[in-house]
Amino acid sequence: MSDIISNRAKAIKPSPTLAMHAKAREMTVKGIDVINFGVGEPDFNTPEYIKKAGIQAIDDNFTKYTAAAGIPELRNAIVTKLKNDNDLNYSPGEILVSPGAKAAIATVLMTLCNPGDEVIIPAPYWVSYPSQVVMAGGIPVYLPADESNAFKITADQLNQTLSRLNQGKVLILNSPNNPTGAVYTKSELAAIADICIKHNILIISDEIYEKLIYDGEKHYSIAQISDAAKQRTIVINGVSKAFAMTGWRMGYAAGPIDIIKAATRLQGHTVSCVTSFTQMASVAALTRENGSIEKMCRDFDERRKFLVEELNKIPHVSCTLPKGAFYTMANVGYYIQNNTKGIVNTGDFCIYLLEKVHIAVVTGSAFGMENYVRFSYANSMQNLREGLKRFRNGLESLII
Repeated sequence: MSDIISNRAKAIKPSPTLAMHAKAREMTVKGIDVINFGVGEPDFNTPEYIKKAGIQAIDDNFTKYTAAAGIPELRNAIVTKLKNDNDLNYSPGEILVSPGAKAAIATVLMTLCNPGDEVIIPAPYWVSYPSQVVMAGGIPVYLPADESNAFKITADQLNQTLSRLNQGKVLILNSPNNPTGAVYTKSELAAIADICIKHNILIISDEIYEKLIYDGEKHYSIAQISDAAKQRTIVINGVSKAFAMTGWRMGYAAGPIDIIKAATRLQGHTVSCVTSFTQMASVAALTRENGSIEKMCRDFDERRKFLVEELNKIPHVSCTLPKGAFYTMANVGYYIQNNTKGIVNTGDFCIYLLEKVHIAVVTGSAFGMENYVRFSYANSMQNLREGLKRFRNGLESLII
């Protein structure tokens, strides 16, 4: 039967984050107490005012197809949000509403990429970027960043990489970053924008964690840098993370009208449109925010500081304090190289911790960064304390 499967489908690997979550869930169903640090969603409920707006839409029988690009009310709300929060001017025709930011990125990549086009992906990267590039017919080109530069690429790195490519087409930039929490400064973005303009490279700017930022840092969109940068940038955002609406599935793309029109045509033949009542709930989220984001950030900030401080107390573990999102990457290379259990990579390391001490963390190799594991602090302080205790015990058991 494998002969009937397309090469495209064969090339796609399962999501490591979802696989770890599924394995942890299986153990939980069996009655095993697993603490899950692999979760990529807020542990908060969707705010009541948003839920009520969705319920009201259902009660009003707003349950039919909508326009492929999204209802006018939502696209107008997104236009206002981008102006107020990011000082970016778009028209409703330059907005595409998609079933999640993930779908928006996939649709934009399929809109932009011809077979063999090279897409630059800074590493560590979100796990779905490479697979989405492959599905679009593109070729992922990885540009490694390391801990010494807070896991951020430099303009010089990008310039050197683009100078040797034959079909460079797109840069995917993610700030605040999953999995590292890195946040690019305005000057860093300006330098990167200059290189993209020089090499005629388009930019997909994934800003889904925009609202989750700490230590007085400020989020900048690379589209803000200049008109020239904006004209080659497609901004990706949504409501999943900031409003705890991961299951509602609403993301969006904002960009040049010819790209958005083409992406809308493509989406019209795939998912048709975003769920109608999700769109009405999203209008409420974007226009009636009631302080829930601020509260969430305060809680995440407390957990962030606690988690990183405690991780750095563990012998032979290092961890950079993230500036955004709700993840951090811990360097566990010592235990990969100096264990008595035959573990040779972080994939085996994570399976060992899950089975031995019942905690779920995600292998850094899933993000293009071996010797690291990703922790999500979208978890209660009680679970953080107990999970860190188990993590320390698991590490100690590796070298006995």
